[in-house]
Amino acid sequence: MVLCQGGEAAAAAVSAAGGKEPEVPLSQEDDAGPGQSQLCPAPGAEAAGADEPRVCGCCSGLSWPRCCKAPGTKKKAPCPGLGLFYTVLSAFLFSVTSLFLKKIEDVHAVEVSAFRCVFQMAFVLPGLIYYKTGFLGPKGKRIFLFFRGFFGSSAMVLLYYAYRVMPLADATVLTFSSPVFTSLLAWIFLKEKYSIWDLLFTLFAITGVVLIARPPFLFGSNVTGIEGNYADHLKGTIAAITSAVSTALTFVILRKVGKSVHYFLSIWYYAVIGLTGCVIVLSLMNEWSLPYCGKDRVFLILIGVLGLGGQIFLTKALQIEKAGPVSIMKTMDVLFAFILQILFLNHLPTWWTVGGALCVIASSTGTAIRKWHQSSKKAKQNEI
Repeated sequence: MVLCQGGEAAAAAVSAAGGKEPEVPLSQEDDAGPGQSQLCPAPGAEAAGADEPRVCGCCSGLSWPRCCKAPGTKKKAPCPGLGLFYTVLSAFLFSVTSLFLKKIEDVHAVEVSAFRCVFQMAFVLPGLIYYKTGFLGPKGKRIFLFFRGFFGSSAMVLLYYAYRVMPLADATVLTFSSPVFTSLLAWIFLKEKYSIWDLLFTLFAITGVVLIARPPFLFGSNVTGIEGNYADHLKGTIAAITSAVSTALTFVILRKVGKSVHYFLSIWYYAVIGLTGCVIVLSLMNEWSLPYCGKDRVFLILIGVLGLGGQIFLTKALQIEKAGPVSIMKTMDVLFAFILQILFLNHLPTWWTVGGALCVIASSTGTAIRKWHQSSKKAKQNEI
């Protein structure tokens, strides 16, 4: 190992060497001040069979020839707005997926969920093998992964059921109440702060749910703007709200686990537990059957592919963009749902639905902005 100097000391070393660049690139840790020395791998250490890998600490494990602070190395800047574009694309793919779900006629919502889980498993399995994560995960995290898979897959099945029995826009709007439930559940289980603003956003979400559900004891017996009878509409509302709560529980569990578990392993549990549960439910209901219509089979494949694509783009968006802007931009789901419902399902939303959508979107957007502000404030404090 050799010592790499930072700043003016390095320039002096270059001059002393006759103007030649040093063989070992410069490296400076974030917590090291000017003039302090850091350990960098010596040239030829790897070839000499040294145990220490030639890795630079300032680049999150990149090998030293590609060090971000090496002479002549330029860090590639991300394309501005690319994360938000991925979010809009993800929202569009999820909305088209829900439209195809509405178009399927002879396939139960649980069976659609089972096909979706099969696609998830087919995608994740090569990743598990490549990253060598195993199939069970760390012993101390397996119980959390199990409940992550259970609540995540339950949210999917309940949402698919809601799409089948109530207007597309109504079900989509109700799912956007999940950030409010996440704040509440994080306060209960993770002891996170729950302020008066969170309570206000919760009341906004409840108001939106009431406007969409339109219970007869508030709106009378003649409820308009629903698909089928009111009993199915009420069942769909309960399913969508339960799906939002399950999604919130999933987020709380993922926050509890943190980065100690690989993302692919989390999806693997989601797919395996979801498929197992769907098969059990379909067997008990005696609803398991391949679709008779070729059109339904095409829709099933498209639901699996587009749903997976939406999840991939959403993940990529969260990797290169802050969670706050992504959460706000994800409300495009609602806009796409309204447009697709009008264009392809010939179902005009009522003013009650529009009002409920505005309340729920205001609630979820307010929650996202508040969390974004808190994280930015905390980051500035850490820098100081």
